[in-house]
Order: sequence, then C-alpha cells, then structure tokens
Amino acid sequence: MMAEALPLTATECEELLRQSQVGRVAVCSPDGPHVVPVNYVLLDQALVFRTSPYSVVGTHGRDAVVALEIDQVDEAHEAGWSVLARGRAVAVTDPDDVAAIRQAWSAPPWAAGMRTLYLRMARPELTGRRLAPTDLATRP
Repeated sequence: MMAEALPLTATECEELLRQSQVGRVAVCSPDGPHVVPVNYVLLDQALVFRTSPYSVVGTHGRDAVVALEIDQVDEAHEAGWSVLARGRAVAVTDPDDVAAIRQAWSAPPWAAGMRTLYLRMARPELTGRRLAPTDLATRP
C-alpha cells in the first residue's frame, strides 16, 4: 500500500509545532550544512530556540535564514508527518525580551552546557506534509 503525501495547512503545522519541544535546526556554514537538535518553543507567532553563542548554530545561524524541522514517523503503517519552519534567526538581546522568554519558557535545555543565546524566527514560513496510506488519505 503506497502512502500519499498530503500538504498540511499553516494552522496544522503550527498545532504540531506547539505539541513538541525538540526539533532539528539546519544552518549553513563555510564547511557546509549542519543539522543540530535543539529545544524550542512557539511563543505567539515566533519560534524561539536557544543555543551556545559559540556553537555552530550560534555562530552561523545568527542573522541568517535557518530551518527547523520536526516530524513523526509510524514505520509499521508507513505513515507520518513532517513540519518545516524557515526564517531569519535573530538574536534576542533586549533584556526585557529575554526575561519574557525565560518566564514563558521555564523548561531547561536537554543538553548540558550554557545555552544563553536565544534565537527567534518571527513569523516563520511553515510548510508540512502528512504521509498516509492511500485508503486513509481518501477518507473525509
């Protein structure tokens, strides 16, 4: 049974982003692309993630267009979904903005080390698709 790719709406993508807290950020560097797992949160219409200022993401993702992807795969049913958020990652430097983010997002980062740089994608472009077996994809 083949899976059919069905596009997700921006609203569906946002709902899926709100259900998770870990994604993978893709950045370009002089050495080529890097994909790094990060903790993130969706605050209002902005996607915020934190990293070390001297990491690959902190060095090459700041003021650059980056992508964050989340997904879920059900191999047994050959189904799943994927959401991609793309936009310019801007460092949050205003102390009031940083305090508001910390208040709204109190969960500590999963990775050890100092994750003191907050990068924000304001209103990222959201795209996604869902893979579902053909018989499920045609149901209302």
